[in-house]
Amino acid sequence: MTSNDIPFDSGALMSTVLEGILYGFSVLMFMGTMWSLTYKQHVRDINRPIFIVAILLLLLSTVHIVVNIIRVEDGLVKYRDTYPGGPRAFFADVSQETYVIKHALYVLQTLLADGVVIYRCYVVWQSVWVIILPSMLWCSVAVTGVTAVYSVSQSSSSTSVFAQDLAMWIMGFLISTIAANASSSGLMAYRIWTIERNIARIRASPNGTMMPILHVLMDAAVLYSVALFTALVCYVCSNNGDVVMVDLAVPIISIAFYMVLIRIAVNRQHNYLPNVGTNAETRQSGNLQQYPMQPLQVHISQFTSSDNTSANEIGNERPSGRRSPTWTLVK
Repeated sequence: MTSNDIPFDSGALMSTVLEGILYGFSVLMFMGTMWSLTYKQHVRDINRPIFIVAILLLLLSTVHIVVNIIRVEDGLVKYRDTYPGGPRAFFADVSQETYVIKHALYVLQTLLADGVVIYRCYVVWQSVWVIILPSMLWCSVAVTGVTAVYSVSQSSSSTSVFAQDLAMWIMGFLISTIAANASSSGLMAYRIWTIERNIARIRASPNGTMMPILHVLMDAAVLYSVALFTALVCYVCSNNGDVVMVDLAVPIISIAFYMVLIRIAVNRQHNYLPNVGTNAETRQSGNLQQYPMQPLQVHISQFTSSDNTSANEIGNERPSGRRSPTWTLVK
């Protein structure tokens, strides 16, 4: 640890306090999410998978902060005078049970959140081919995350978290989850943007835009990616700030998930969200049905030809050896 690095005990206390603040905010957003999913909805109309995911994210983040509080209490109070090396050595010990448990919870929450983003991407595109790369990255997240947690659990008390055998898996995990989140969110944003661009030309009302949803999707992706990228930079630099950022990433995952659901619910309440069907015809008709149409005045024109030219020849090249027809427009 360098002289200007964050001490392990200070970093653990700082991360717990900051995580508690973000956790309280995520609980408020969870309540808003539950309201958005159930308000004026029949039980059969509730999106049960998303409902379950929202509850699981809350449970995982709750257990994570409880484990963090127990870890801080153990290091600063319970084993302060008995652990060899004091609190700093205690929090630097990666073989501690609380350390392993909290990182296992973080891996589970990351897998759950990244899986939801990939599922959203599939729903928007309605194509399995589009999510092949994000799914492969999700598998990489699972493999590297599980291996990293297992390697930590088998480490000795003298093993550093920046040891080479651990660094390979931890860096692979962080890079994979950043790539999975960025690719899925980017594909989803591009799809929504193209749909919005196409229906903007036929929209009769200024309402009905999907741009607020696009904005909140990008905000959530940027929020999550910045936290992970900061943790990655700290880890590459062997800085203990990665301990703080990894702990903060747990409530940030929940917040990013909830803010998207709340924004979609607000749009749905105002009938702003168009439908996305499984084919072009369904999408077009579904989009048109969401917007009020202006009265359409039709003018029927009749064309007559002096040489009895058939209608099939209209717009074709003039036949050779024939006199040019004279067209009269009658309204």
